[in-house]
Amino acid sequence: MVARYAEEAMQILFNDQPMQCAAGQTVHELLEQLDQRQAGAALAINHQIVPREQWTQHIVQDGDQILLFQVIAGG
Repeated sequence: MVARYAEEAMQILFNDQPMQCAAGQTVHELLEQLDQRQAGAALAINHQIVPREQWTQHIVQDGDQILLFQVIAGG
């Protein structure tokens, strides 16, 4: 993956895979870039759930551990 500006690239873990992303990128922008826009998905950053309504404002930070997963209802 190539960041927008090489000098502003950050190292993150996305679903346990190391990758680079652009500095200042929101979670929403990152997911669009990775084509990971899924209905029923949940997201945790550094082991903390980030509500979907915050994805457009939450800025990805260098070193973030991001986990995208499908929410499954059970009984």
